Amino acid sequence: MNAAPDDQIRLLDLQALDVRLQQLAHKRRSLPEHAEIESLNKDLSQLRDLLVAAQTEESDTAREQTKAEQDVDQVRQRAARDQQRLDSGAVTSPKDLESLQHEIASLAKRQSDLEDVVLEVMERRESAQERVSELTARLSSAETKAGEAVARRDRAQQELDDEAAGVTKERALVAGSVPADLLKLYDKLREQQGGVGAARLYQRRCEGCQLELNITELNDVRTAPSDKVLRCENCRRILVRTSESGL
Repeated sequence: MNAAPDDQIRLLDLQALDVRLQQLAHKRRSLPEHAEIESLNKDLSQLRDLLVAAQTEESDTAREQTKAEQDVDQVRQRAARDQQRLDSGAVTSPKDLESLQHEIASLAKRQSDLEDVVLEVMERRESAQERVSELTARLSSAETKAGEAVARRDRAQQELDDEAAGVTKERALVAGSVPADLLKLYDKLREQQGGVGAARLYQRRCEGCQLELNITELNDVRTAPSDKVLRCENCRRILVRTSESGL
């Protein structure tokens, strides 16, 4: 294939733009905010699970406290009724009096035990409420951090996208000035060779594979017409000659 030397040199400009687009895409994928957001999202998920568990515990203990308080109230009411019967003098039988007094004593013991249960449940509920408050604050803080990280990521991505859009427009202009057959070969090689389809011959070294040409290869390059499209014998990329090729 033949192409004017200037067209071949424009491939280097095109290659530089393609490398920049690759760099921008890599930078976009590798933004530190991606890992930060992923880590924060894991923390958020864990905190939400812990908060649900704490809220469930608080709700359960609230119901348990209500039930325990109702039990105390029932015992208290029954004891009050028994005490009223005792004080009224309506019970005159010694046996019934003894039975009633025994029941009042038993209810007093039962009430004391149930009040201890209420206190224990209240302590557990208070602990659960404190845990809910703590986790709610931690979750709010983590959500704020995650939001800030997302905002930073979005700004960084937008800046990279804007730059990439400018480079893409410039690439289209340069590509439009390269002969179609030469551009087709370049694009094909670029796809095959990890994004680099054309390389400069600099000081007798191919900048694509970084290998120095041997004497035979150099002589072939020296004697080749200036419009001949050369290929590196090692990496097969288009080898572009310039004034700095060392020929």
